[in-house]
Amino acid sequence: MSQWIYIGLFFIVGLIIPVGAIVMAWMLGPKKPNPIKLSTYECGIETVGDSWVQFKAQYYIFALVFLIFDVETVFLFPWAVKLGQLGLFAVIEGLIFILILVAGLVYTWRKGMLEWA
Repeated sequence: MSQWIYIGLFFIVGLIIPVGAIVMAWMLGPKKPNPIKLSTYECGIETVGDSWVQFKAQYYIFALVFLIFDVETVFLFPWAVKLGQLGLFAVIEGLIFILILVAGLVYTWRKGMLEWA
């Protein structure tokens, strides 16, 4: 039963922190908005022209592909460190994992998602 106390404590703290931040922002935030406070600026300078610039979705896809492969590579590190002590089943699992990563890389490369321009 004592294990559930820790889970409940984490749950309560996980609720208190974001709710507390929202309440503090509401209480301490600006009370009387005016056009100067609501104006759009970047780095303290007024924007010139249209401030809504459309970005290519390909940049986001490129970043997501990088993030996926970066995180998956981190999963390979413990496997590579203990490779000499692992059994045949674990080695085959690691190789299948690497083949899935290579297949994903080939797929994204053929789709042209790694082109920056």
